[in-house]
Amino acid sequence: MENCTLKVSYIPDETASPDGSTPGGRRSFNSRGPPRSGSPGLSPRPKVQSDIPLRMLVPTQFVGAIIGKEGATIRNITKQTHSKIDIHRKENAGAAEKPITIHSTPEGCSKACKTIMEIMQKEAQDTKFTEEIPLKLLAHNNFVGRLIGKEGRNLKKIEQDTGVKIFISPLQELTVYNLERTITLKGAIDACAQAQEEVMKKVRESHDSDMAAMNLQSNLIPGLNLNALGLFSGGPGMGSSMSNVPPPPGAHGGCSSFGGPPESETVHLFIPALAVGAIIGKQGQHIKQLSHFAGASIKIAPAEGMDAKQRMVIIVGPPEAQFKAQCRIFGKLKEENFFGPKEEVKLEAHIKVPSFAAGRVIGKGGKTVNELQNLTCAEVVVPRDQTPDENDQVIVKISGHFFACQVGEDNANKQSNLIFI
Repeated sequence: MENCTLKVSYIPDETASPDGSTPGGRRSFNSRGPPRSGSPGLSPRPKVQSDIPLRMLVPTQFVGAIIGKEGATIRNITKQTHSKIDIHRKENAGAAEKPITIHSTPEGCSKACKTIMEIMQKEAQDTKFTEEIPLKLLAHNNFVGRLIGKEGRNLKKIEQDTGVKIFISPLQELTVYNLERTITLKGAIDACAQAQEEVMKKVRESHDSDMAAMNLQSNLIPGLNLNALGLFSGGPGMGSSMSNVPPPPGAHGGCSSFGGPPESETVHLFIPALAVGAIIGKQGQHIKQLSHFAGASIKIAPAEGMDAKQRMVIIVGPPEAQFKAQCRIFGKLKEENFFGPKEEVKLEAHIKVPSFAAGRVIGKGGKTVNELQNLTCAEVVVPRDQTPDENDQVIVKISGHFFACQVGEDNANKQSNLIFI
């Protein structure tokens, strides 16, 4: 190997954004990717930012002080806390409060939030503003039930530990377009900052738990678009509203033959009788919003008796509408504490299949239904000796948590449809 030279060259990545800028040309802190392994002189990366931002409401009159002259104050906050902060000044023109979204690590979010509280307090003193300035956080309604805890235990503990008074906006203020609840914290700045950390810790735990459950189960439904759930759609600053993103054709097995529109299905979902009021909402507002959101017809059948412990919810719509409607109903029962904080919401759903297809759902010696139960963790039962209805159909009963029911319904429908192939 004598008299040899080693020549080293590299091919630049033409798709990489220069200077770590984001695709939209807007640069933010911690926007660059991780360093290449073995890069000399580079320190380890800080903790990754939280998947869920901290959102707060501030009085409109303090927005100018938070931004500062030519944006100097807000730039200083982002630099000190290694965060990206969006102040949504143009939304809700004339409103008394404006939302702020903070993207960072949990520690960075908390530090930025406390700094903003301190700025508002100083501005209030300078302008002789005498009213109390509470800390107002925004959280998606799906997480609020678990934040409150059974019989309000979680909130009571936070209040006792921090000395802060906590109030949560009523469900009646929610709309299809605004799924966030306002969490108001009243107390000294240090106490509110401590309470905020505990509140957001519970919210993040709920978010991570939901995402883990969906990631675990979503592969069971080919083509499933999790965005169709609308679970984490938020207000401004949380990205595009997931609830408005249509699922792909064929998601949840909903595409009919020859590429036509998905056929309508009917599912009977059984809920606790005591939960009927929560599903209907004040003057029927919640069930109307749910029907509009899902694109399905949703009705609650009359009680079968005075002592009935369950009520039947009749959902009519294509597979994607079924998926969204049932998801929200399962979530609502959890939020309203009809199930314990560590208890999964498990309901029973009934679908109908042609009577001559029931054997295909069961399989030889029960093989198909047993495989379905093992796959989904749902209980699937085709009652024996059923008398077919006027349409020559029989009932298939599916019991389990949300994803188990969805996979069970999907597979039972597919098995019954195989008869026609």
